[in-house]
Amino acid sequence: MTTTEELDLTLVPAHVAVIMDGNGRWARKRGLPRTAGHRAGMKALKAVVRAAPELGIRYLTVYAFSTENWKRPTEEVGFLMDLMTEMMKREIRELHGAGVRIRILGDLSAIPEKTLQAVREGVELTRDNTGLQLNIAFNYGGRQEILSAVRTALDRSPGPEEITEDYFSRLLYTGDIPDPDLVIRTSGELRISNFLLWQIAYAELYVTDVLWPDFGREDLVLALQDYQARGRRFGGI
Repeated sequence: MTTTEELDLTLVPAHVAVIMDGNGRWARKRGLPRTAGHRAGMKALKAVVRAAPELGIRYLTVYAFSTENWKRPTEEVGFLMDLMTEMMKREIRELHGAGVRIRILGDLSAIPEKTLQAVREGVELTRDNTGLQLNIAFNYGGRQEILSAVRTALDRSPGPEEITEDYFSRLLYTGDIPDPDLVIRTSGELRISNFLLWQIAYAELYVTDVLWPDFGREDLVLALQDYQARGRRFGGI
């Protein structure tokens, strides 16, 4: 069993991003509906959110619903919207009490009003918290985020010389958030899936075969240990 003591807490990544994959396969292996996998996935998220600040992580970004997820069956999409609403209503007090600040990354214009209201209330309640910042990528797509930033830049009409990497980064959903140091993908899939395409240019990637509902504190520690064993050169030697 891995322990926190085996980590160098001075080298823990400040920002960890997670592609939470495998809910459907977890449910199928157990003969359960996909909705059961999504609900189990929410429990896994709660465990990781509790563990993250204890391990020294300051920013945690999770991929909850992508712009491509609208292609799923209507019933499943509706369940995911309701699950987000439930999380914001049932878990928000505990998160707030733990000092967690919630941010939403994504286009909320297509989100049902009930879910949108719950999200706004959760964001507002935790706005001034100074503990873990939990960024929930919801109706999020990396390409769409970049296109939105390009349109904003065009609307502001800066000179070409003013459009630097720093300027452009500030126009993204993550404008005031440091780029991820580590990206974790569960379920063994080897792809980025349109997640934080600009921000993860130099992030370390960690892929595990563990399905998201089974991912817990010990799995997070293993990912951090793997990260600490690497040399980050950012293009240098």
